[in-house]
Amino acid sequence: MVSLLGRSDGEALQVNSGDTAWILVSSALVFIMAPGVGYFYSGMARSKNAVSLVFLCMIAMAIVSIQWMIWGYSLALSDTSNNAFIGDLNYGLLLYVGDKPHVNAPTIPGDVYALFQCMFAALTPALALGGAAERIRILPAVLFCFVWTTIVYDPIAYWSWAPKGWMNVMGSLDYAGGTPVHIASGFGALAFSLVLGKRQGFGSEKFAPHNYLNIILGTSLLWFGWFGFNGGSAVASNGRAGLAATVTHIAACMGGLSWSFIAYFRHGKKFSSFHFCSGAISGLVAITPASGFVRPWSALVFGLISGIACHFAVDFKEKFGFDDALDVFAVHGVGGVVGNLLTGIFASKEVAALNGAIIKGGWMDRHWVQFGYQLAASCSGAGWSFVITGIILIIFNFIPGLHLRIHEEGEISGTDMAEMGEHGYKFATIEPLPVGRERTLSAEENGGVPRGIVFANPPSSNKSTVTNTEGSEKPASMRGV
Repeated sequence: MVSLLGRSDGEALQVNSGDTAWILVSSALVFIMAPGVGYFYSGMARSKNAVSLVFLCMIAMAIVSIQWMIWGYSLALSDTSNNAFIGDLNYGLLLYVGDKPHVNAPTIPGDVYALFQCMFAALTPALALGGAAERIRILPAVLFCFVWTTIVYDPIAYWSWAPKGWMNVMGSLDYAGGTPVHIASGFGALAFSLVLGKRQGFGSEKFAPHNYLNIILGTSLLWFGWFGFNGGSAVASNGRAGLAATVTHIAACMGGLSWSFIAYFRHGKKFSSFHFCSGAISGLVAITPASGFVRPWSALVFGLISGIACHFAVDFKEKFGFDDALDVFAVHGVGGVVGNLLTGIFASKEVAALNGAIIKGGWMDRHWVQFGYQLAASCSGAGWSFVITGIILIIFNFIPGLHLRIHEEGEISGTDMAEMGEHGYKFATIEPLPVGRERTLSAEENGGVPRGIVFANPPSSNKSTVTNTEGSEKPASMRGV
């Protein structure tokens, strides 16, 4: 989050009602990204884990919002701390925030800025939990979100955006969260997948998305919310906010197209909504740190390169044998690094100057060292998140009652039933049964639904079908996927 205007401490601050209204709207837009992540994740997972993934994203929003009020905002964005690493507690419990503007947002009340930033903090651990999808217990996950936000997200956000944060002072450019949000969540998810281990059947079974409509819905909510995520990071209603929203949209479009066409030629010359949605998210991730620094034509490059890089990064988990269930590392970790580095090349001081901000720009302005600053920020954020996340998870596993991995039977039946006692798809309708061909689905085959639902194998084919409330006909062999 960049400082809008250079000013001296003694300069008068004036709250602008238009800026305030836009940031309040942007806060709501970013909030809708939490269920967006949930639906996106639930569609990618198997049906027996769908509800718990949406629920985890929503409960992460709740617990992190409480953490943010208690001390998160003060630790992450204090403008009274002289520490280069972490903020002080002067704004603990949001005391002394009120309508006094923050130095990063001089035209809106401080409590509005705190709310807007809260949405970023709450979204980040929800993203990271995707690396442990289909095998994580909910209770320790809730506590993990509180702890992780405090000692992973808050320091990285302080380094990046606080007036005295070392990355900010060094000259690293991060407009809306390339390092604190995407690199932190992506490398945190990688640590999650390594510490928790692989899902049962990983490497021998094909874990395919169970609901492409959920993926499309989740992507739509995320894309919609990203206009506030990046556009709101101008913390003002002005031309720079409009440009940030414009390049955000262009990068998403290009990312979706580049990923789709690569997958088309690599996977049987068929288009996939899943591939397009994944590519669009990769473009959104990559443009995040650059959205207030680059021109629209540059967004085409961000979308193209991120779509290609993240597409091939998905293959890493098969080549290196780690089970990042929902490709968080490939999309957010790799996409965040790509976006950070490209910012060092394409950042323009003329774009930043649209609202009075002063930067030296990137390679386009012959400021060659900017790429090094971006690389340093990326490596620091990635390393901190990966190492500290791993330490947190290992400690949790030694505390009675806080082991993170669900028991074997629960993983087989699905986290929806094992952790919540709820179904995402409780009812099913059955195709007409040819006489003499009935049998009963097991709970595992049926995505966690109890035994007793019958399906048929027609005499003319051994590919039976079940029509269920997921809205599609699927071969019996694909049940539970």
